Amino acid sequence: MANQYVETGLCAPVNITWEVTYNCNLSCIHCLSDSGPKRKGELTTRECLRVIDELSAMKVFQLNIGGGEPFMRPDFLDLMDYAHKKGMVTCISTNGTLIDRQIAKRLDHPLVYIQVSLDGAAPESNDPIRGKGSFDKVLAALDCLRERNIEVSINTVLTKLSILELDKMLDLAASYGSKCRISRFRPSGRGKESWSRLNVSKDEMLEFSGWLNTHPGISTGDSFFSVSGKERRTLGLNMCGACKLTCCISPEGGIYPCAFLQEDDFRAGDFREDSFLGLWINSPVFNSFRQLEIKSCESCYRFDLCHGGCPAIAYHTQRKLGIPDPGCLENCIKVKPLKETA
Repeated sequence: MANQYVETGLCAPVNITWEVTYNCNLSCIHCLSDSGPKRKGELTTRECLRVIDELSAMKVFQLNIGGGEPFMRPDFLDLMDYAHKKGMVTCISTNGTLIDRQIAKRLDHPLVYIQVSLDGAAPESNDPIRGKGSFDKVLAALDCLRERNIEVSINTVLTKLSILELDKMLDLAASYGSKCRISRFRPSGRGKESWSRLNVSKDEMLEFSGWLNTHPGISTGDSFFSVSGKERRTLGLNMCGACKLTCCISPEGGIYPCAFLQEDDFRAGDFREDSFLGLWINSPVFNSFRQLEIKSCESCYRFDLCHGGCPAIAYHTQRKLGIPDPGCLENCIKVKPLKETA
Protein backbone atom coordinates (compact mmCIF):
# COMPACT_ATOMS: atom_id res chain seq x y z
CA MET A 1 0.00 0.00 0.00
CA ALA A 2 2.79 2.44 0.94
CA ASN A 3 4.25 2.27 -2.56
CA GLN A 4 1.09 3.48 -4.27
CA TYR A 5 0.43 7.11 -5.07
CA VAL A 6 -2.27 9.46 -3.88
CA GLU A 7 -2.29 12.16 -6.54
CA THR A 8 1.33 13.37 -6.39
CA GLY A 9 2.25 11.79 -3.06
CA LEU A 10 2.62 8.32 -1.61
CA CYS A 11 -0.43 7.05 0.27
CA ALA A 12 1.79 6.73 3.36
CA PRO A 13 4.98 8.56 4.27
CA VAL A 14 8.34 6.84 3.89
CA ASN A 15 9.54 8.58 7.02
CA ILE A 16 8.22 10.97 9.64
CA THR A 17 10.02 13.73 11.47
CA TRP A 18 8.79 13.45 15.04
CA GLU A 19 9.77 16.08 17.57
CA VAL A 20 9.04 14.23 20.78
CA THR A 21 9.58 17.16 23.17
CA TYR A 22 10.32 20.87 23.31
CA ASN A 23 12.34 20.28 26.46
CA CYS A 24 16.06 20.86 25.96
CA ASN A 25 19.06 21.40 28.21
CA LEU A 26 20.65 23.72 25.63
CA SER A 27 19.43 26.94 24.01
CA CYS A 28 21.06 26.90 20.58
CA ILE A 29 20.63 30.28 18.91
CA HIS A 30 19.51 28.73 15.60
CA CYS A 31 17.10 26.14 17.06
CA LEU A 32 14.41 25.36 14.48
CA SER A 33 11.73 24.79 17.14
CA ASP A 34 12.67 27.34 19.80
CA SER A 35 13.25 24.55 22.32
CA GLY A 36 14.11 25.09 25.97
CA PRO A 37 12.08 24.51 29.14
CA LYS A 38 9.42 21.80 29.03
CA ARG A 39 6.01 23.01 27.88
CA LYS A 40 2.56 21.82 28.83
CA GLY A 41 0.49 19.74 26.47
CA GLU A 42 3.09 17.36 25.06
CA LEU A 43 1.93 13.88 24.09
CA THR A 44 1.84 11.42 26.97
CA THR A 45 3.59 8.05 26.90
CA ARG A 46 0.32 6.32 26.03
CA GLU A 47 -0.35 8.79 23.23
CA CYS A 48 3.16 8.33 21.87
CA LEU A 49 2.68 4.57 21.80
CA ARG A 50 -0.49 5.14 19.77
CA VAL A 51 1.48 7.31 17.34
CA ILE A 52 3.92 4.46 16.82
CA ASP A 53 1.08 1.94 16.41
CA GLU A 54 -0.68 4.05 13.79
CA LEU A 55 2.44 4.83 11.80
CA SER A 56 3.56 1.22 11.95
CA ALA A 57 0.17 0.07 10.63
CA MET A 58 0.68 2.43 7.67
CA LYS A 59 4.10 0.84 7.02
CA VAL A 60 6.05 4.03 7.72
CA PHE A 61 9.65 2.89 7.43
CA GLN A 62 11.56 5.36 9.58
CA LEU A 63 11.08 7.80 12.45
CA ASN A 64 13.43 10.79 12.37
CA ILE A 65 13.27 11.72 16.03
CA GLY A 66 14.28 15.09 17.37
CA GLY A 67 13.12 17.86 19.63
CA GLY A 68 14.12 19.66 21.77
CA GLU A 69 16.40 17.00 23.13
CA PRO A 70 14.81 13.52 22.90
CA PHE A 71 16.74 12.21 25.91
CA MET A 72 15.06 14.81 28.12
CA ARG A 73 11.93 12.63 27.94
CA PRO A 74 12.14 10.05 30.75
CA ASP A 75 10.24 7.54 28.60
CA PHE A 76 12.20 8.13 25.39
CA LEU A 77 14.31 4.97 25.39
CA ASP A 78 11.19 2.88 26.06
CA LEU A 79 9.42 4.56 23.14
CA MET A 80 12.44 3.85 20.96
CA ASP A 81 12.42 0.18 21.96
CA TYR A 82 8.72 -0.05 21.18
CA ALA A 83 9.28 1.37 17.70
CA HIS A 84 11.98 -1.22 17.11
CA LYS A 85 9.62 -4.02 18.15
CA LYS A 86 7.33 -2.73 15.40
CA GLY A 87 10.21 -2.99 12.94
CA MET A 88 10.65 0.77 12.52
CA VAL A 89 14.05 2.38 12.01
CA THR A 90 14.82 5.25 14.38
CA CYS A 91 17.16 8.05 13.35
CA ILE A 92 17.76 10.08 16.51
CA SER A 93 18.95 13.69 16.33
CA THR A 94 20.50 14.67 19.64
CA ASN A 95 22.73 17.37 21.06
CA GLY A 96 24.74 14.51 22.57
CA THR A 97 25.27 16.06 25.97
CA LEU A 98 23.21 13.46 27.85
CA ILE A 99 24.68 10.32 26.28
CA ASP A 100 26.77 8.25 28.67
CA ARG A 101 27.89 4.61 28.58
CA GLN A 102 24.56 3.37 29.96
CA ILE A 103 22.54 5.18 27.30
CA ALA A 104 25.00 4.16 24.59
CA LYS A 105 24.38 0.53 25.56
CA ARG A 106 20.63 1.02 24.99
CA LEU A 107 21.36 2.63 21.62
CA ASP A 108 23.36 -0.35 20.42
CA HIS A 109 20.65 -1.73 18.12
CA PRO A 110 20.63 -2.47 14.37
CA LEU A 111 17.60 -0.20 13.80
CA VAL A 112 19.21 2.86 15.45
CA TYR A 113 21.03 5.67 13.66
CA ILE A 114 22.40 8.59 15.62
CA GLN A 115 22.97 12.18 14.52
CA VAL A 116 24.94 14.23 17.02
CA SER A 117 24.97 17.99 16.52
CA LEU A 118 28.11 20.12 16.47
CA ASP A 119 28.44 23.56 14.95
CA GLY A 120 32.18 23.91 15.03
CA ALA A 121 35.37 21.88 15.24
CA ALA A 122 36.46 23.52 18.50
CA PRO A 123 34.79 25.06 21.57
CA GLU A 124 35.57 28.54 20.26
CA SER A 125 33.34 28.05 17.21
CA ASN A 126 30.75 25.60 18.55
CA ASP A 127 29.94 26.92 22.01
CA PRO A 128 28.84 30.45 20.98
CA ILE A 129 26.01 28.75 19.06
CA ARG A 130 25.23 25.74 21.23
CA GLY A 131 26.26 26.83 24.72
CA LYS A 132 29.35 26.91 26.91
CA GLY A 133 30.82 23.47 27.57
CA SER A 134 28.67 21.72 24.96
CA PHE A 135 31.61 20.86 22.66
CA ASP A 136 33.47 18.85 25.29
CA LYS A 137 30.27 17.07 26.34
CA VAL A 138 29.62 16.03 22.75
CA LEU A 139 33.12 14.60 22.38
CA ALA A 140 32.53 12.57 25.55
CA ALA A 141 29.32 11.22 24.01
CA LEU A 142 31.12 10.36 20.80
CA ASP A 143 33.65 8.39 22.85
CA CYS A 144 30.82 6.39 24.44
CA LEU A 145 29.21 5.68 21.08
CA ARG A 146 32.51 4.72 19.47
CA GLU A 147 33.20 2.20 22.25
CA ARG A 148 30.12 0.28 21.08
CA ASN A 149 30.77 0.81 17.35
CA ILE A 150 27.45 2.62 16.94
CA GLU A 151 27.01 4.32 13.58
CA VAL A 152 27.06 8.08 14.09
CA SER A 153 26.78 11.14 11.89
CA ILE A 154 28.04 14.48 13.13
CA ASN A 155 25.53 17.04 11.95
CA THR A 156 26.54 20.65 11.31
CA VAL A 157 24.24 23.50 10.34
CA LEU A 158 25.82 25.67 7.65
CA THR A 159 26.32 29.18 9.03
CA LYS A 160 28.82 32.01 8.66
CA LEU A 161 30.78 30.40 11.49
CA SER A 162 30.70 26.74 10.49
CA ILE A 163 31.47 27.37 6.80
CA LEU A 164 34.98 28.35 7.88
CA GLU A 165 35.59 24.93 9.42
CA LEU A 166 34.11 22.41 7.00
CA ASP A 167 37.41 20.62 6.37
CA LYS A 168 38.14 20.56 10.10
CA MET A 169 34.67 19.11 10.72
CA LEU A 170 35.46 16.35 8.24
CA ASP A 171 38.68 15.59 10.06
CA LEU A 172 36.93 15.58 13.42
CA ALA A 173 34.25 13.18 12.19
CA ALA A 174 36.89 10.89 10.68
CA SER A 175 38.78 10.79 13.98
CA TYR A 176 35.69 9.23 15.58
CA GLY A 177 34.89 6.96 12.66
CA SER A 178 31.77 9.05 12.06
CA LYS A 179 30.08 10.34 8.97
CA CYS A 180 29.63 14.05 8.39
CA ARG A 181 26.25 15.60 7.62
CA ILE A 182 25.63 19.25 6.81
CA SER A 183 22.19 20.78 7.14
CA ARG A 184 20.88 24.00 5.73
CA PHE A 185 20.03 26.82 8.10
CA ARG A 186 16.36 27.81 7.91
CA PRO A 187 14.79 30.86 9.58
CA SER A 188 12.32 28.98 11.76
CA GLY A 189 12.04 28.87 15.54
CA ARG A 190 14.90 30.81 17.15
CA GLY A 191 16.52 30.81 13.73
CA LYS A 192 14.25 33.73 12.85
CA GLU A 193 16.16 35.91 15.30
CA SER A 194 19.66 34.76 14.32
CA TRP A 195 19.04 34.49 10.56
CA SER A 196 20.46 37.86 9.58
CA ARG A 197 23.76 37.36 11.40
CA LEU A 198 24.28 33.62 10.84
CA ASN A 199 22.95 32.91 7.35
CA VAL A 200 25.65 32.59 4.70
CA SER A 201 25.83 35.12 1.87
CA LYS A 202 25.17 34.20 -1.74
CA ASP A 203 28.90 34.21 -2.43
CA GLU A 204 29.46 31.89 0.51
CA MET A 205 26.67 29.60 -0.66
CA LEU A 206 28.24 29.47 -4.11
CA GLU A 207 31.60 28.62 -2.53
CA PHE A 208 29.93 25.91 -0.44
CA SER A 209 28.24 24.47 -3.54
CA GLY A 210 31.62 23.95 -5.15
CA TRP A 211 33.02 22.39 -1.99
CA LEU A 212 30.00 20.11 -1.62
CA ASN A 213 30.24 18.81 -5.16
CA THR A 214 33.85 17.74 -4.55
CA HIS A 215 32.96 15.86 -1.35
CA PRO A 216 30.51 13.10 -2.35
CA GLY A 217 30.81 11.45 1.05
CA ILE A 218 29.02 14.34 2.74
CA SER A 219 25.39 13.64 3.61
CA THR A 220 22.84 16.44 3.29
CA GLY A 221 19.41 14.80 3.10
CA ASP A 222 17.28 17.25 1.12
CA SER A 223 18.97 20.31 2.62
CA PHE A 224 21.06 21.41 -0.35
CA PHE A 225 19.50 20.02 -3.50
CA SER A 226 19.00 23.64 -4.56
CA VAL A 227 22.76 24.16 -4.81
CA SER A 228 23.92 20.65 -5.73
CA GLY A 229 25.29 19.78 -9.13
CA LYS A 230 24.55 16.79 -11.32
CA GLU A 231 27.39 14.96 -9.61
CA ARG A 232 25.22 14.53 -6.53
CA ARG A 233 21.95 13.74 -8.29
CA THR A 234 21.95 10.14 -7.07
CA LEU A 235 22.81 11.07 -3.46
CA GLY A 236 19.49 12.55 -2.41
CA LEU A 237 16.20 14.17 -3.34
CA ASN A 238 16.00 16.73 -6.13
CA MET A 239 12.86 18.33 -4.75
CA CYS A 240 11.11 19.10 -1.48
CA GLY A 241 9.64 15.89 -0.05
CA ALA A 242 7.13 17.57 2.27
CA CYS A 243 3.65 15.96 2.03
CA LYS A 244 4.94 13.62 -0.70
CA LEU A 245 7.39 11.43 1.19
CA THR A 246 7.39 12.88 4.67
CA CYS A 247 5.83 15.29 7.17
CA CYS A 248 6.28 16.39 10.77
CA ILE A 249 4.61 15.63 14.10
CA SER A 250 5.15 18.22 16.82
CA PRO A 251 5.57 17.43 20.55
CA GLU A 252 1.90 18.18 21.25
CA GLY A 253 0.71 16.10 18.28
CA GLY A 254 0.30 18.81 15.65
CA ILE A 255 0.80 17.62 12.08
CA TYR A 256 2.69 19.82 9.61
CA PRO A 257 4.32 19.53 6.16
CA CYS A 258 7.82 19.72 7.63
CA ALA A 259 9.71 20.65 10.78
CA PHE A 260 10.48 24.11 9.39
CA LEU A 261 6.86 25.02 8.73
CA GLN A 262 5.31 24.49 12.15
CA GLU A 263 3.13 27.55 11.72
CA ASP A 264 -0.62 27.85 12.26
CA ASP A 265 -1.18 28.34 8.53
CA PHE A 266 0.31 24.92 7.83
CA ARG A 267 -1.23 22.87 10.63
CA ALA A 268 -2.98 19.98 8.91
CA GLY A 269 -4.49 18.49 12.04
CA ASP A 270 -3.90 16.98 15.46
CA PHE A 271 -2.90 13.42 16.26
CA ARG A 272 -5.12 13.47 19.34
CA GLU A 273 -8.23 14.33 17.36
CA ASP A 274 -7.70 13.16 13.79
CA SER A 275 -6.83 10.06 11.86
CA PHE A 276 -3.30 10.48 10.60
CA LEU A 277 -4.02 8.35 7.54
CA GLY A 278 -7.07 10.47 6.77
CA LEU A 279 -5.07 13.66 7.09
CA TRP A 280 -2.22 12.35 4.97
CA ILE A 281 -4.59 11.58 2.12
CA ASN A 282 -7.22 14.29 2.45
CA SER A 283 -5.73 17.28 4.26
CA PRO A 284 -6.19 20.50 2.24
CA VAL A 285 -2.82 21.69 3.57
CA PHE A 286 -1.00 18.57 2.38
CA ASN A 287 -2.79 18.48 -0.96
CA SER A 288 -1.95 22.12 -1.60
CA PHE A 289 1.72 21.31 -1.03
CA ARG A 290 1.54 18.38 -3.44
CA GLN A 291 0.18 20.69 -6.10
CA LEU A 292 2.64 23.51 -5.37
CA GLU A 293 4.33 24.75 -8.54
CA ILE A 294 7.12 27.30 -8.86
CA LYS A 295 6.16 28.53 -12.32
CA SER A 296 8.96 31.07 -12.53
CA CYS A 297 11.51 28.27 -12.12
CA GLU A 298 10.24 25.94 -14.83
CA SER A 299 12.35 27.51 -17.58
CA CYS A 300 15.52 27.42 -15.47
CA TYR A 301 18.38 25.21 -16.68
CA ARG A 302 18.53 23.71 -13.16
CA PHE A 303 14.83 22.97 -12.73
CA ASP A 304 15.25 19.19 -12.92
CA LEU A 305 17.85 19.45 -10.13
CA CYS A 306 15.86 21.42 -7.56
CA HIS A 307 12.27 22.16 -8.74
CA GLY A 308 12.28 25.55 -7.06
CA GLY A 309 14.18 24.69 -3.90
CA CYS A 310 12.98 24.85 -0.28
CA PRO A 311 9.45 26.25 0.23
CA ALA A 312 10.14 26.84 3.92
CA ILE A 313 12.92 29.35 3.23
CA ALA A 314 10.82 31.06 0.58
CA TYR A 315 7.94 31.34 3.05
CA HIS A 316 9.95 32.57 6.01
CA THR A 317 11.90 35.15 4.03
CA GLN A 318 9.07 36.41 1.80
CA ARG A 319 5.93 35.20 3.60
CA LYS A 320 4.47 33.29 0.67
CA LEU A 321 4.77 30.02 -1.22
CA GLY A 322 5.02 29.40 -4.93
CA ILE A 323 8.16 31.50 -5.30
CA PRO A 324 11.81 30.49 -5.84
CA ASP A 325 14.11 29.58 -3.01
CA PRO A 326 16.22 32.74 -2.53
CA GLY A 327 19.30 30.62 -1.82
CA CYS A 328 19.22 28.48 -4.96
CA LEU A 329 22.36 28.23 -7.05
CA GLU A 330 20.94 30.29 -9.91
CA ASN A 331 20.11 33.13 -7.53
CA CYS A 332 23.63 32.92 -6.10
CA ILE A 333 25.35 33.05 -9.48
CA LYS A 334 23.51 35.99 -11.10
CA VAL A 335 25.54 35.46 -14.26
CA LYS A 336 25.43 33.05 -17.18
CA PRO A 337 24.51 29.51 -16.13
CA LEU A 338 27.44 27.32 -15.25
CA LYS A 339 27.97 24.37 -17.55
CA GLU A 340 27.72 21.42 -15.21
CA THR A 341 29.36 18.15 -16.05
CA ALA A 342 27.16 15.22 -16.97
